[in-house]
Amino acid sequence: MVNISTINWVFVCGLSFCLGGIAVLSFMPLGSDCVCPLSNPLGKFVGGDEGVSVIKKEPADEKPPQPHDHGASDHKMALLVPFRDRFEELLQFVPHMTAFLKRQGLAHHIFVLNQVDRFRFNRASLINVGFQFASDVYDYIAMHDVDLLPLNDNLLYEYPSSLGPLHIAGPKLHPKYHYDNFVGGILLVRREHFKQMNGMSNQYWGWGLEDDEFFVRIRDAGLQVTRPQNIKTGTNDTFSHIHNRHHRKRDTQKCFNQKEMTRKRDHKTGLDNVKYKILKVHEMLIDQVPVTILNILLDCDVNKTPWCDCSGTAAAASAVQT
Repeated sequence: MVNISTINWVFVCGLSFCLGGIAVLSFMPLGSDCVCPLSNPLGKFVGGDEGVSVIKKEPADEKPPQPHDHGASDHKMALLVPFRDRFEELLQFVPHMTAFLKRQGLAHHIFVLNQVDRFRFNRASLINVGFQFASDVYDYIAMHDVDLLPLNDNLLYEYPSSLGPLHIAGPKLHPKYHYDNFVGGILLVRREHFKQMNGMSNQYWGWGLEDDEFFVRIRDAGLQVTRPQNIKTGTNDTFSHIHNRHHRKRDTQKCFNQKEMTRKRDHKTGLDNVKYKILKVHEMLIDQVPVTILNILLDCDVNKTPWCDCSGTAAAASAVQT
């Protein structure tokens, strides 16, 4: 029979040993790779396979990606590329433009504006979204088609003058479009000028005409379009136009009252009321070049622009909901 005094002696010795061990451990440094649940460990465990516990990573607040270190650059250009299903062209575009702009010593970053909703392509709205995403850091944008690659190093993607936007792909240089008011392909715009014009119209679903409407906005804002001077190349050798019209046909369909409405100056929509969600921001490397890809879900008010879906299914669904 063990007496009470013996039990008490054993208990006191055991307690002293435990307290001593805790004191020693408290002075031992923990490695940076040590995962130790020092506070309420049960709160961080989630169920897994039998006999396995997994530590749940706490979600971090979503923040826009940090810009590259552009050093002491006076100006920073956000190269905005409206995009949908043009992966092969993007693989050519990114390394080509990076090498081209590096020769000019320009501080820049490429933003691929990837439209992921079910509506027709809306280049202008994507540019509005890209501007809102990047304009806190970058003080001018390049609205740039993914299939138009500059070949002449004298085409300088410089900060536009106070007169107005700088049109790199002018009508005397672009391989396809040669009318005087053309401002498509590649257009550089100061941040304050883009805001002054309220960005681009959101009414242009499908291909074409959004640039012509933007030219009117430039004129109405009292700005002028400038273009590169003393360029010795012409329409055949200034750019490489890598779009295959047989492989990817333009969406030129006109439905509902689209033709009538898109021939007018749009005073109602623009940068301040584009409707969208950014579903995901991807930071990727293409040929070791960092690129930011925004997965953008555009919203369409089918009561105002039913031509965002010429099949009529969006309008029908909206009618059912109302």
